[in-house]
Amino acid sequence: MVAPSLRARVRAGMIDEIKAVARRHLATDGANLSLRAVARDMGMVSSAIYRYFPSRDDLLTALILEAYDALGDAVEAADTGADRADLRGRWHAVCRAARDWALAHPAEYALLYGSPVPGYAAPEDTVAPASRPPLILVGILRDGLADGRLSPPDENLPEPVRADLAELAAGFVPGLPEALLARGMAGWTQLFGLISFELFGRLKPLVPHRDEYFDHQTALMADLIGLP
Repeated sequence: MVAPSLRARVRAGMIDEIKAVARRHLATDGANLSLRAVARDMGMVSSAIYRYFPSRDDLLTALILEAYDALGDAVEAADTGADRADLRGRWHAVCRAARDWALAHPAEYALLYGSPVPGYAAPEDTVAPASRPPLILVGILRDGLADGRLSPPDENLPEPVRADLAELAAGFVPGLPEALLARGMAGWTQLFGLISFELFGRLKPLVPHRDEYFDHQTALMADLIGLP
């Protein structure tokens, strides 16, 4: 393998530094990023930063991709580290890993799941990284169904909902019954609703024991899904 050129290494280092400064701005200013402000903090003229990120949206996309991948890495590692036969244990491990990552990276979580950034439209290449956490959760259901430990609920879905879920299952988890996917998606949205309410201060001061509350709520979702 040919070692990267000095120019390429310098460029990669500059890109990493720009993203690091931008993440600090996320923590103080939210997603209202300014390339000029980032350049100023780095001691660069504002025009120089455009050689690395042509627009604010390009920088936002880079930060979003990194954050989705970091969250995806966290939940996948939690699932891998859990007993494969313990479906409920895997569910709790993944849910806790998502919460732990969010609490450790609140600005990045807010960029992913907070208010949409005015004028910004996420490109198609953010879809796959964003899908990693829900696919891990749905994978637990798929494994339980495959070995007979999990049965699809006896539930009649409204036809438009059933059609939507059938299309979703065909694209991501072929063979997963629509009613079971509906329960899994309820768990997924509940998970990130819980995290968002905690992170954005909606539970203060109503729920002081938030660790226990989180575990209780994710257990309720495991019950709804039918995880043994």
